[in-house]
Amino acid sequence: MVRTGVRAIGALLAVALGALTATGCSSTGGKRAEERAERAKASGAAAVTTPRWTVAMVTHAGQGDTFWDIVREGAEQAAAKDNIEFLYSHNKEGNEQAQLVRAAVDQKVDGLIVSLAKPEALKDAVREAVEAGIPVVTVNSGSAQSEEFGALAHIGQEETTAGEAVGEELNERGRKKAVCVLHEQGNVGHEQRCDGAAKTFGGKMENLYVDGTNMPDVQAAIEARLQADRDVDAVLTLGAPFAATAVKAKADAGSGAEIDTFDLNAQVARALSSGDIGFAVDQQPYLQGYEAVDLLWLYRHNANVLGGGRPVLTGPQIVTAKDAEELAEYTARGTR
Repeated sequence: MVRTGVRAIGALLAVALGALTATGCSSTGGKRAEERAERAKASGAAAVTTPRWTVAMVTHAGQGDTFWDIVREGAEQAAAKDNIEFLYSHNKEGNEQAQLVRAAVDQKVDGLIVSLAKPEALKDAVREAVEAGIPVVTVNSGSAQSEEFGALAHIGQEETTAGEAVGEELNERGRKKAVCVLHEQGNVGHEQRCDGAAKTFGGKMENLYVDGTNMPDVQAAIEARLQADRDVDAVLTLGAPFAATAVKAKADAGSGAEIDTFDLNAQVARALSSGDIGFAVDQQPYLQGYEAVDLLWLYRHNANVLGGGRPVLTGPQIVTAKDAEELAEYTARGTR
């Protein structure tokens, strides 16, 4: 099983939350509720009889980011169960994302889910949604601004805490010099991850900024850093797609550095098993999408709110080679 404890402080709460929402729709327990949700999605039939509400999710996802595919999968599963029409849109640029939020407001949706990677760009748009009477749940990034902007709750990983868990894990592995690869300029969550890791890491950590939209350039930048500094013994990427690129850069540089990453997908699970990646930090994106939709359904149906003003944590979980076999089944179906 995946480790819990200091480096997985959100895992127990997330499990409890998942059990609460599953049993809230079924007296027969979470497993059967999940099975019904799967059947409902396949057949197009809902598992509830509440009105057909519309929920929009607007994220800062970039093209090809498999993390957000998993978030969306969770949201769609919950929407099918909850008789919700689910609308999804995304743009990595903060101002463009804000326009998508305003478009959802103009559509008079019944609920809104939004990520706040660039909170200042989203502040006014989110507040406009709240003022229009649309309940808002924030996910993934922006936990510090969520309540201030008027959201009901934030669901995700506290990024500084996750970074601190990484620093501790690097210490346990005896690493002395690490490079943290930031692939999206202006993303406050990414900065918090690297800052948190540097805070608890006993060695030296340096940031490397790359253009995440250009993988050949990302690989070249990591390779150049590893060639220039043979003392680097760990490379930390902030997203699963970049981990595979870092593995290639390491090989081309002839480096012995360990590659570690935030986030999980099928490729990362295989690389954990083979030893190409040392560990991954899983914030359980499926839960972020699923619980955000479910929370909006609960709020519309029963005025329920979770978190009490604090983030509802879905991570971090540190996963390693010993977890890879179990995770492979879930990553293959796109839920981890």
